[in-house]
Amino acid sequence: MPVERPGRVLVTGVGGPSGVSVMRAIASEQLTIFAADIDPYAAGLYLVPEAQRAILRRGDDPAFAAHLLGLCRELDVGVVVPTVDSELLPLAAMREQFARAGVKLVLASEQTLAVCLDKWALHGRCAGRVRVPGTWLVDAGFDPAAPALPAIVKPRSGSGSRGIELLEERERLERLPRDGTLLVQEHLPGAEYSLDVLAAADGSVLAVVPRARLKIDSGIAITGRTLRDERLESFGATVAQAIGLTTVANVQAKEAPGGEPALLEVNPRFPGTMPLTVAAGVDMPSLAVGEALGAPAPRAPLPFEEIAMVRYLEERFLPYEQIAAQQQAAARLNGAG
Repeated sequence: MPVERPGRVLVTGVGGPSGVSVMRAIASEQLTIFAADIDPYAAGLYLVPEAQRAILRRGDDPAFAAHLLGLCRELDVGVVVPTVDSELLPLAAMREQFARAGVKLVLASEQTLAVCLDKWALHGRCAGRVRVPGTWLVDAGFDPAAPALPAIVKPRSGSGSRGIELLEERERLERLPRDGTLLVQEHLPGAEYSLDVLAAADGSVLAVVPRARLKIDSGIAITGRTLRDERLESFGATVAQAIGLTTVANVQAKEAPGGEPALLEVNPRFPGTMPLTVAAGVDMPSLAVGEALGAPAPRAPLPFEEIAMVRYLEERFLPYEQIAAQQQAAARLNGAG
């Protein structure tokens, strides 16, 4: 679905599937797309002309957001779509400065991000609204005898499967550091689902598209399908309302005993498997960017189809000098401190 106004849009994290999927979804004669990443080898940089490529500072660099704002002014960019977790809070904290420069961020509020990026806070926000797993914060008051075994141990912050372990011995629970950086969570035996959720700027939920991941490689779904399931769609909408979502997020859920979906986490950005949701009929990137450019939000709920996806690698060939130019840009930026 094309956007309704011309614009200049910068997408970050184009070395990963999230950034590339956004770029491909919003591709339109009405838009000039700028691709940005910290890595001069990021594939998405080479999906746009040379003048539309940018090297960024790392998202955890204190100067990241100010540097990106300067780039937006230099390139006359009107919309930024960040797709890297470490970039989200720094950008949200500077939303007003971007707005004064005429730049819209396709990004949840700072309050919503703070809840989503802290799984303990997310558990507290959504408990009583949807089923949540039994969860214990591993701090000075943690009782290793409380969780049933086996149990999941995961970092309080972070996304994906990094740092997650299944523990079956009570002794290992007893040895966990009590510094508040870890959670112990009820082990859920059922099927896992990803729910892509689109909310308008006023918080109204426009679409929830559930997906089943059929094959995973290195944490990325390479085969999947969309599902029409009113139970999952209602679950995703309730979570979105609980966290105050105003853009796109990916809600991770897993079936508890008895089949009820339970909340695992919320990734408050575009997921890497967004092409499947777009192909199913809900072009979330174009709708979110379109709203940032002034297009009215569509009426909910947006329909979608059940469809399956397989993925494959795709090559792009270009003169090496183009890569060398990005290497030099990265060296200049890093050398600048």
